[in-house]
Amino acid sequence: MSTVELFTEIPQRAPPLVARNSALKAYFGTPGNTLISLLSLTLIVTVLYYALHWLVIDAVFVGTPEICKVTDGACWPFITGKLRFMLFGFYPFEEQWRAMLAMLLLFSAGGLSMLPRLWGRRLLLCWLLVVLPVLYILMAGGIFGLEFVPTAKWGGLPLSFMLSVVGLALAFPLGVLLALARASNLPAIRVIAVSFIELVRGVPLISILFMATVMLPLFLPDGWTIDKMLRAQIAIIIFASAYIAEIVRGGLQDVPAGQVEAGKSLGLHYWHIMRFLVLPQALRKVIPPMVSLFIGFFQDTTLVNIVGLLDFLDTVRSAIRDPQWQGIAVLEGYLFAAAVYFFFSALLGKYSRFLERYFRTSHG
Repeated sequence: MSTVELFTEIPQRAPPLVARNSALKAYFGTPGNTLISLLSLTLIVTVLYYALHWLVIDAVFVGTPEICKVTDGACWPFITGKLRFMLFGFYPFEEQWRAMLAMLLLFSAGGLSMLPRLWGRRLLLCWLLVVLPVLYILMAGGIFGLEFVPTAKWGGLPLSFMLSVVGLALAFPLGVLLALARASNLPAIRVIAVSFIELVRGVPLISILFMATVMLPLFLPDGWTIDKMLRAQIAIIIFASAYIAEIVRGGLQDVPAGQVEAGKSLGLHYWHIMRFLVLPQALRKVIPPMVSLFIGFFQDTTLVNIVGLLDFLDTVRSAIRDPQWQGIAVLEGYLFAAAVYFFFSALLGKYSRFLERYFRTSHG
């Protein structure tokens, strides 16, 4: 066989007809599939038709509550008129620029913290020494000429983010320590960790918030009090740490025992083995359930209304109950809240998939 024949390009063939029509056959390959596809398509088109009319065609974009009462569409002036209250609650109107600046700082710091190349001690120190103190100064004031605003007036989106971000950030290291304690060979430490985890996971978050509000002041000396927001924050940290501990424990069990034995053979200390060998592998394995937990706790901050705090969903409910708009724009308010929660939850889900790809390609 000559060299020319060896390197002769083989002409490309068209894909088989079965492969090209496989996508259509999945929907219309059988009478049953065809019927289901047509019914589903009809339902989707019908829902989109009515949704388009209600959201856009018949909707009111500028007007008063009286105009919204006589229309069949959505009342979007409610969102524009109540936007600042839904975002910031009862925070003083003239000082709401501080709450907005605090949110921008939190989003900026959080976005930079999502970049793996910035992870390290410097990032942690930046949060502890710069971000968190500045956030508190902006929201509370009392110094640098800023008017003092008690935490009882904090509300809306800044409160939801601060409770969830700060709570989960502090609960994560506690949860990791609890997971290591539960997997420990020391019986006393293991029993304490198991008791704490099972006790906390055995009750709902609302009961812990209720105890922090009603029961905790009973055990304090006369004249002592703890801020309501701090009580809610501690309750969220305790509750989240127990769930994080169980997720991390699952990751620890998935790490081969040979990794620990290899570290011991190299003469590494227990904490060095955990830090450099076991925990990096375990935490990579639990990224999806960990992000799902974070999304759930971000949404569960709505339960803080039991301690008298108004988070984002509660401010939306309060705006809906305004006598001027009551009974007019109920669905519009909940749609706005759902859109906000969906946006940030979807963003966390997207970041979770990014982390999975990052660790699989660069640390696999």
